[in-house]
Amino acid sequence: MRKMTALILALALCLSLSAAFADSTITVTGSGETLVTADTAVVSLGITVRDKDALKAQSDANTVIAKIREALTGAGFNAEDIGTGYVSLSAVYDYSKEVETIPAYNATSTLAIRVTDMARVGEVIYLAFNAGANSLNGVTFSVADDSEARAQSLKAAVADAKAKAAIMAEAAGFGAPEIVSMTEGGVSSFDSGVNNFSRKATGAEMDEATVVQAAKICVSASVTIVFKVK
Repeated sequence: MRKMTALILALALCLSLSAAFADSTITVTGSGETLVTADTAVVSLGITVRDKDALKAQSDANTVIAKIREALTGAGFNAEDIGTGYVSLSAVYDYSKEVETIPAYNATSTLAIRVTDMARVGEVIYLAFNAGANSLNGVTFSVADDSEARAQSLKAAVADAKAKAAIMAEAAGFGAPEIVSMTEGGVSSFDSGVNNFSRKATGAEMDEATVVQAAKICVSASVTIVFKVK
């Protein structure tokens, strides 16, 4: 009787262990991306002036910045969308002689212009250079509302994780995986680099044919899902 009881207990233990090891898990990270056309651009440009007199250099830079602002607002751009980028005044050192000298100063002032009409981004550059700007630091694109793209990317990330889990489960000889838990890895937006910017100019002059094509903004999402497999 005792042998029979011990045998039954041992069998129950084996069945319990088999059941415990029957359920395994697969942890997979999925990712998804959605490309959307930018609807907002920030143009960074300005002026650098050199003069032997520091205050004169700064004054000349301020004069050009004022002309740029006037040209842009005169063309219908909102003054509230034209902000100061940065302002700097630095000495130009001359080490050609035994004694260090400062023959001139560089005054730099830039503007950041927010544009919501992508067809007018090139116009901003043309107007600014026509008013005296001599430096273009770049154009940054973004999307004002990327909520729909975020949702699409999250759905794609979940689908990607499920597809990976199915492949892994099949390869390992398991059945169809079942979701146990999900964790969002984060959602981000960035310029995909799919855009075109070209400058057609000679010297400091910008041509009206300057072409700025709205960028494709990549909205990326990731999720980590734990699957149960048998």
